Amino acid sequence: MHEFVTLDGVMQGPGAPEEDTSGGFDRGGWVVPFVDEDFGRIVDGWFRSTTELLYGRTTYQLMAGYWPQVTDPDDHVAAALNTSPKHVVSTTLTDPQWSNTVGVISEDVVAAVRALKERPGDELQVHGCWQLVQTLHNAGLVDEYRLLEFPVVVGGGKRVFHDGAAASNFTVVHSETTGSGAVYRVLQPVPFQAGTVAVEDGKDVAGVHV
Repeated sequence: MHEFVTLDGVMQGPGAPEEDTSGGFDRGGWVVPFVDEDFGRIVDGWFRSTTELLYGRTTYQLMAGYWPQVTDPDDHVAAALNTSPKHVVSTTLTDPQWSNTVGVISEDVVAAVRALKERPGDELQVHGCWQLVQTLHNAGLVDEYRLLEFPVVVGGGKRVFHDGAAASNFTVVHSETTGSGAVYRVLQPVPFQAGTVAVEDGKDVAGVHV
């Protein structure tokens, strides 16, 4: 799972004010001031590992309206997006237009995605896709979370982990800060743990339990 996220956990409309205004969201485009060479390097690296792409309908249609216009042969992200096999989760999409779209998943999303994950190849990647992310997270189908967190608060919107999300701890396998101040973390989920802070023999001691 690959997401741009604000300090208050919002993933909605990162690229432009009009990208996703659902729910009255009017602060889209919050990523743009922080785009730099480090950002480009990180995102480019994501697409060097993909074998297939998985989208929800809204994100699919948004991407399909933009990326086919990018024809620069040196743009690795555009090349990966336009040529990689794509799957869409939707009950309403009947005529997908983006090249190399190979399937529409309209029912039993969890079972379908589990089957896709078992196919040979490198990575089945999800980018954005708010509703799909909730489904995959709660079903335990996300092997790795790659989050770019930007130093901005937008005050509301669609969050990566909404109220009621399945509890989880994470192992941080990579972390770095970009030149513009965004924090990039690669996280792998592990079972949720909690603990108790208590005083023992006059010392502040934290104990962890599952």
